[in-house]
Amino acid sequence: MPKLKTNKAAKKRYSYTATGKVKRTAANRRHLLANKTKRQKKSARVPSAYADKTCEAGIKKLLPYGN
Repeated sequence: MPKLKTNKAAKKRYSYTATGKVKRTAANRRHLLANKTKRQKKSARVPSAYADKTCEAGIKKLLPYGN
């Protein structure tokens, strides 16, 4: 059986935790930061969010080898 290909776009956006949850970065931290409040920027800092349970199965298909 051939190896499965990892989706490179998903690899850059998601990663797995040790327990198998799918971790993602928070939105609104890329650009236009001068217009955002300190509270908005602080709430979007790095160890941020987990992927939604409804999307998790699709993400796991895109990342077949545990990233």
